[in-house]
Amino acid sequence: MGLRPGRIAEYNKPMNSAVRELTKGFFAQLHVIHALILRETRSRFGKYNLGYIWAFVSPLSTIALFWGMFAIGKRAPHAGMDPIGFLSTGFLPYYIFTGCQAKAGAAVQSNKALLYYPQVHPLDLVAARAILETVTLTIVFFFLMLLNTIYTQHLPLESSLQTLSGLGLAALLGTSLGLVFCAIKIEFPTFDHLIGPLMRPLFWTSGLFFSVSEIPGWTRDLLLWNPVLHIVEFTRDGWFRNYDSPYHSYEYVLLWILGLGFVGLFLEKLTRRKI
Repeated sequence: MGLRPGRIAEYNKPMNSAVRELTKGFFAQLHVIHALILRETRSRFGKYNLGYIWAFVSPLSTIALFWGMFAIGKRAPHAGMDPIGFLSTGFLPYYIFTGCQAKAGAAVQSNKALLYYPQVHPLDLVAARAILETVTLTIVFFFLMLLNTIYTQHLPLESSLQTLSGLGLAALLGTSLGLVFCAIKIEFPTFDHLIGPLMRPLFWTSGLFFSVSEIPGWTRDLLLWNPVLHIVEFTRDGWFRNYDSPYHSYEYVLLWILGLGFVGLFLEKLTRRKI
């Protein structure tokens, strides 16, 4: 026997009400994250006269240093890649990764007072800081590449979607790792002193100033355990038409992101009572 229209409407009422509440809660949290991003922007850049220009200083100085070393050593990157573009597609994904890791990892410790507001949750702080860091450094990346394109009179862009995807993977990997570190530091505050030594080897093994094809076999196989190296190769492959690297796997990076994200959410739930 079929249900009458009136009875169907009665069954649908609780479901519609739950969907409305879920949607309302989702947009409420988006408003909270938006407000946190605005607050973080003012606190990070508003007190300096030069504002966002400071965001360019660190990557520009590092790229300039290695560009000078390339020029002195008369070293050329892989065929078809200019030195500034080569270094930018290495250092900017790395800076996005480490920036998101650092900002997300310190999100709770730096903003504990905000957690007295019932609308603000630890994950909101992590998301707001990671989004601001990603947007800022993505702007830096494309500004540098625009200047380099004007200087070289050549735009080697192969796939803007793949390039943006590489930067996005760097942000997600850094945020998921930062979430793990954030939860660990709540339980063990002294862990903060170990993060620097733990992260430092990544600077030398992530392909920032070399391409994987230059590395001999067994060393290359060892380095490819590093997910950041895959992100750098993936981003370079997306930017340069003449660079076709077989040494990257976005699926491998996604496994790292999902694994670290699961561990981070689990640890956040365990340490929530201490926050």
